[in-house]
Amino acid sequence: MEFHYVDLRSFCYATEDEDRVEAALRHYLPEEYPVERETNEGHHGDEIVVLSARVDNADDVRYVMDRVLEAGEQDRILDEIEERVDDDCSFHLRLDKQAACEGESGFGDGLHLRAKVEAYPAKREKAVEAVRRSLADG
Repeated sequence: MEFHYVDLRSFCYATEDEDRVEAALRHYLPEEYPVERETNEGHHGDEIVVLSARVDNADDVRYVMDRVLEAGEQDRILDEIEERVDDDCSFHLRLDKQAACEGESGFGDGLHLRAKVEAYPAKREKAVEAVRRSLADG
């Protein structure tokens, strides 16, 4: 996998069970991985908890990406690769929080994945090529 690190993040709104949201995030993480918790205030004064984790060990990055690819949407990602890699050489995906709560991988809404792509030189075109290689190898 040609990624420096992977950031996973999810918002837990007042109407959600924080333990379930954390379990959804942990679905994509290796065992015992630390999850950071930050509390913010929403537009209407409600509490929003942001749960996040950064995975930067090569084996752990592979674990996360293998979990993502369990969704079976590799062709879809490859078709949309141009829209998923930004000018800062980061690869973005939105993952289904509800499916992850049930122990399944899927694309949807609720969990945010950002993977910093190893691209030399650090240009968007090189990053797109690197993500293609990583997904083809995965």
